[in-house]
Amino acid sequence: MTVGGIIVARGRTSSGRPAGGPNGWRPISAYTAAVAVGILLLATSVLAGRADLALIGIPGLLAATWAYASRPTTPLRADLHEPSSPTTPGELTATLRLTAGPGDGADIVHLRITAPGHRTTHLTLAARTQDQDREVPLGLSSVRTGPQQTFTVDLRGSRHGTWEEEPTQVRAATRLVLPGAAPLGRLPLPRRLRGLTGPHSARRLGDGTELRDIHPFTPGDRLRRIDWRTTARRSPELETLYVRRTYSTAEATAVLVVDSRDEVGPDVRTWRGYGIIRVDEPTSLDLARHAAASVATALVEAGDRVGLEDLARRRRPLPPSAGRRHLRRLVHGLALAHPKDPASAHRVRPPQLPADAIVYLFTTLLDDDPLHLVRTWRTAGHPVVVIDTLPDVHPVIESHLAIAWQIGRLEREDRIAALDAEGIPVVRWAGSQRDQAAVRFEALAHAARRHVPGRTP
Repeated sequence: MTVGGIIVARGRTSSGRPAGGPNGWRPISAYTAAVAVGILLLATSVLAGRADLALIGIPGLLAATWAYASRPTTPLRADLHEPSSPTTPGELTATLRLTAGPGDGADIVHLRITAPGHRTTHLTLAARTQDQDREVPLGLSSVRTGPQQTFTVDLRGSRHGTWEEEPTQVRAATRLVLPGAAPLGRLPLPRRLRGLTGPHSARRLGDGTELRDIHPFTPGDRLRRIDWRTTARRSPELETLYVRRTYSTAEATAVLVVDSRDEVGPDVRTWRGYGIIRVDEPTSLDLARHAAASVATALVEAGDRVGLEDLARRRRPLPPSAGRRHLRRLVHGLALAHPKDPASAHRVRPPQLPADAIVYLFTTLLDDDPLHLVRTWRTAGHPVVVIDTLPDVHPVIESHLAIAWQIGRLEREDRIAALDAEGIPVVRWAGSQRDQAAVRFEALAHAARRHVPGRTP
């Protein structure tokens, strides 16, 4: 059985008491039937004067007496042991540890293991193995990210086939699954860079590695910048010294804006909360988290500053920063992005962005709000790259849903065409087109570099 990750959780019933309370043992119906049949046969043998009936009923009473004398008193306890740190999607493991009494506890355990989006699994196994506590490995697998509901284990212990415990439940806490990152090459950068140092060459003069020109020595130039070969060629008498002038280095600032106001899957029937989204198919928010984590990783590894803004949350956004520690904060913030109440998700004003920052907007383009945001940012001078995170929609069978999706699809295509007409690139991040996203980003980065004034590709 497979699904996202789980946090370490103590075994608890739905009411909060430990699994298998001390007073939770009861005889099963076979035990009660054996006692009733034995008494009935003894009474019949006395009234009818038939000793053979007594011989038939006595073994049942003796077995019931032995079962009562060996009744269990130790409750069965269960614990779920999971990694406490967040994890990435994929095959995950957990361990269910069963603790039974050494001599007066359960000897057989019946388990029912469930997880959202998976088939229910039933197990019957021995409570102890070689006089040690039993450990049951559990596996979960899912492509979903973010907060995930995982294991729910219903268990019941039995002893000698005559005593059983009240059914109890062990529920795992919500697990935070972090998005992974795909390798990307060069990414589009803002037109103007900031700072006095960084991984990119700016358009202003300064200390750097990219040559701008050869210029006569002026007050303020450093002696180590003198180009003696050029000086010897142009001024053999050393009347004029020539220095090599370079472009200064700077860093880029990018802001990742995640549109987490809604979360839709490939099945249109689940868009209004009906049905369960399959765990082997990523939703739009899963794709947004993965795309944003990939872009953030590529930018941070290049030495740029990256910030994060969530359209569905009113909390303070993550300001732009750099470094591996900040990258972990970004990924953790992406995993926490999830839809809020639609009534409170509407923004009157667009998020405020740092000056000279490029915006990466991750959205499904299912409404007009992203277009208003993009146009507002473009008016303020921010370059914008839109990443389309709508999953590949499955064919719709129901006629009314097919008509609704056809209208929504046409409106969405009109929005994408409007963005393209305004010169705003839209990169598709779903299905087979996800592999082409890196090539598309590379082309956008090359085009942006080629059109920078005073620079050559």
